[in-house]
Amino acid sequence: MLGMLFNEKECKELDYVLRKELDEMLFDLSDHRLDQEIKHAIASRYKTVFRMYARFAPPKELSKYARGGELKKSRP
Repeated sequence: MLGMLFNEKECKELDYVLRKELDEMLFDLSDHRLDQEIKHAIASRYKTVFRMYARFAPPKELSKYARGGELKKSRP
């Protein structure tokens, strides 16, 4: 496990970047033109980014990005 220290501005930027990435992946997952293999790869990556976001996002914000059981798994 790695640890990182961020100042407040960097935390806000990381929050923004992760939210935008999650938005993009949700958009891609809803695209009917993509085949299942690609959607599976996106869903796998989504889980990883969601878990990163879940480490510091408030529950209200986190619920916007929860797909299926991710919210239950990410919070103890």
